[in-house]
Amino acid sequence: MSENKQSPESWSAESKLMAVIESSALSELELSEYCRRNGIFPAQIDGWRKAFIANSTNHSALKKGIAGETKEDKNRIRELERELRRKDAALAETVALLVLRKKLNAYWGNDDEDN
Repeated sequence: MSENKQSPESWSAESKLMAVIESSALSELELSEYCRRNGIFPAQIDGWRKAFIANSTNHSALKKGIAGETKEDKNRIRELERELRRKDAALAETVALLVLRKKLNAYWGNDDEDN
């Protein structure tokens, strides 16, 4: 490990993860030897392992929460699009009625468009 000259608290997350991975298959005796070589304690490796697992679990829960919000957002978007189509249809109908009214006024010679 390139960072074993530094205190274990200042190791990067990658170095800590590497220590957890390297020590995961070691027996208790081999783990003690590994820790002595790297200037760390077995309890530190165990703490790092637990922290990585906890962060992984929190990340999964966060992703599920985001997915739930995304589903709600999709439903809201679909509802708004439906309302927009309804309003577009109502506007098109109003325009058609105004055009028809204007044509009828022109046909009957009625210049008063305020009827």
